[in-house]
Amino acid sequence: METVGAGLESLTMVRHGQSVANAAPFTGADEFLTGTSDADVPLTELGRQQAAAAGRRLATVEPRFDLVLCSPYVRTRETARIALEFVTAPAARFDERLRDRETGILFGLTRAGIAHRYPEQHRELERLGGFYHRPPGGESWPDVALRLRAVLRDMRGHVLVFTHDIVIVLTRYLFGELEIAELSAQTTAQVRNASLTRWERREGGPLLTVYNDTAHLD
Repeated sequence: METVGAGLESLTMVRHGQSVANAAPFTGADEFLTGTSDADVPLTELGRQQAAAAGRRLATVEPRFDLVLCSPYVRTRETARIALEFVTAPAARFDERLRDRETGILFGLTRAGIAHRYPEQHRELERLGGFYHRPPGGESWPDVALRLRAVLRDMRGHVLVFTHDIVIVLTRYLFGELEIAELSAQTTAQVRNASLTRWERREGGPLLTVYNDTAHLD
């Protein structure tokens, strides 16, 4: 079986810019987002500015990318469209394996909302932890890792990816940089909007050279 990432010369991942959901104020309410699907959540104006800053940074990172992949969600598509105006690269290819984690019936709910509306799911989340819990109609972190493992095996050359925080963190997991205990301790994936993460080919496999970097946003 081919090692994950064996065909890569480099892998650069960009989390999407700030989305409407990211900008929603924390008020203690049950819901942080209503009236839309996760796939349709757009960028804010700040998110569009962040995407342009990420594009200018990418132009200094790699002279030319061989392949550009993008989650099909609106916020990642918008980020890619803006950022690629600054980069020498082929057109983005959309790959559903790079989408955000499906949260099923819990989409749009805060932890308080889950406890109020789905107390049995809140108990399961507390019992299993965030890594292994799979909400009805949704995915666990290992489910996301399974589809991500497949797309990483397909990558060749210098690759640029526009995606979501959980995909970036789980790439580190699949490359052997994070243990399950470290992931289970996180309530969220904790990767910042429009940040850059990059691996470069070294003997023995991909080496993380930049992680969660937002210096271009300062």
